[in-house]
Amino acid sequence: MSSAEHLSRRSVLTAAVVAAVAGATAPTAAATERTATTAHTAADSTRPVDYRAWTTYIDWRSGTSRGTRPFAGLRPGLQIAAPVGTTDYADPHTGTTATWEYATWTGPVHRLSVPATEAIASWNAHTPAGTWLQVELQGTYSDGTDTPWYVMGRWAAGDQDIKRTSVDDQTDGRSTIWTDTFSIDDAASGLRLTSYRLRLTLYRRPGTSLTPTVWRIGAMGSDIPDRFTVAASTPAAPARELTVPRFSQEIHAGQYPQYDNGGEAWCSPTSSQMIIEYWGGRLTPEQLSWVDPSYADPQVCHAARSTYDYQYAGCGNWPFNAAYAATFDGLQGVVTRLGSLNDVETLVAAGIPAITSQSFLKTELTGAGYGTSGHLMTIIGFTADGDVIANDPASPSDAAVRRVYLRREFENIWLRTKRYNASGKVVSGSGGVCYLYFPAHPTPHQRMALAAVGVR
Repeated sequence: MSSAEHLSRRSVLTAAVVAAVAGATAPTAAATERTATTAHTAADSTRPVDYRAWTTYIDWRSGTSRGTRPFAGLRPGLQIAAPVGTTDYADPHTGTTATWEYATWTGPVHRLSVPATEAIASWNAHTPAGTWLQVELQGTYSDGTDTPWYVMGRWAAGDQDIKRTSVDDQTDGRSTIWTDTFSIDDAASGLRLTSYRLRLTLYRRPGTSLTPTVWRIGAMGSDIPDRFTVAASTPAAPARELTVPRFSQEIHAGQYPQYDNGGEAWCSPTSSQMIIEYWGGRLTPEQLSWVDPSYADPQVCHAARSTYDYQYAGCGNWPFNAAYAATFDGLQGVVTRLGSLNDVETLVAAGIPAITSQSFLKTELTGAGYGTSGHLMTIIGFTADGDVIANDPASPSDAAVRRVYLRREFENIWLRTKRYNASGKVVSGSGGVCYLYFPAHPTPHQRMALAAVGVR
């Protein structure tokens, strides 16, 4: 379960966020000219969610490179070719300043099929020791003016060179970055994000030939209406259950409290590790050597450390979890929103489980036995009646992780954007946020299922 103190991040889902956050962070790299406008399909326009990614050699060539080079092959990507300069980075979480060479790639303008109140970027990359990357987003509002360049994350797979971090206090008075989410401050005003472009800055130690490698970068824009309840979906697929490993976060309570107070708050990395291992991802003894050998499921401890956001002070940064999953060979990870459990049925039928984010009172999810302000669990299948089979990490043991939850209850607590907490106060819900992890080279069936839910 997510810690209660992380509610500020979840508040981006409330329709009218009017908090004033002072001191917008200025962008550190020079702006580049817009280079193209990405078309959208008619099919996409029927969904309140627009996810777009850059993954192919043509995609990488469509952006503006300053010191970076796209490369072709079985898995095209982007690397440093020749740095365009050096910069000093003062790590706010270590107090140290170091000099780094850098190069940039700025993507073309993507015009959203759904003018958005929110946007979340996610990426897949390899960052060997001595390298890291920064992801930024700049958008255009529906009134024709532009947002600043917003930092969506400073990320490395490890934590020795920099401490991976979100960046607080970014706003222009009309939109704000809440940890990993761009949000229009007052959605009721009608202001929307109509287009955006992404910028990657790749860093390495000066004088070396090291480079990050980026295989995927994308963003999900959405305009989910304010709602306490959602229309129920009708089961549309035969019963199926995927064989997904079961890990409990609760058996790690008290372990490594420097990472979000230990296992009790590790729902996100625990869920991520379940799906990673479902797809065959394994950590080596060397990677796990830092974990106390007396701890069960040491890979869950490693996942918590590898997803920890030092600014958010938690392991629930959505893009950081997707990026962690993609550090395993042959895997991709994205953050998006789905429209109903029918979308998840489509994915499960293709062998793809989904990690969903929800919040609820103890009385709102029969059989859970707890309430939460924010929790991640994994949908691994559906019963013959269409009820949800979930691997719920908030369980007392690995053996107890598999749960069956009533379809109507589960769908509502996941898709709503507003709810009442135990004190009767109106607070936010995730609006259908999910993580999808899938092979770097999906089968035709998997590719069709992903396309059906807006992921390409």
